[in-house]
Amino acid sequence: MSGPGNEAAATRHAPVVRRPADHPGHRGRFANVTRMVFHPTPERPNTPNAGLVTYEPGAGFPLHRHDFAQLWYVAEGECRFGDRTLTAGDMVYMEDPHFEHEMHTETGCTIVFMQYPGPTTGARPIYEGRFDGREAAEGVKPDLQR
Repeated sequence: MSGPGNEAAATRHAPVVRRPADHPGHRGRFANVTRMVFHPTPERPNTPNAGLVTYEPGAGFPLHRHDFAQLWYVAEGECRFGDRTLTAGDMVYMEDPHFEHEMHTETGCTIVFMQYPGPTTGARPIYEGRFDGREAAEGVKPDLQR
């Protein structure tokens, strides 16, 4: 059988479908649990960091910066982000290089996120030692410059 579909399958990557619930949550450094659904690997270095991060009531993080680009979608709850309150349904785009306002949630919140190489800086998001559970488990001081 031939045709445009077969040609595309032979020369292009197929979509990858995953469910966050199938991925273990890793305790993060800011009273959060991250379910990393996608992340770069040596075989697939262009894969973004993407998944869900759930912050417990009272959690948050300080003002910091990154050189990669990032997109958030608030799926549940609400959080204070700088001088705004983000609620379910809000999307936040952070161009590279960017800073992130201080964030705090009284009630808890879940954010769907995607971090990807910055088109301006070329900087890639970090997975190892940050999202794979080692940083929190080993007590590594967070590098908020990344």
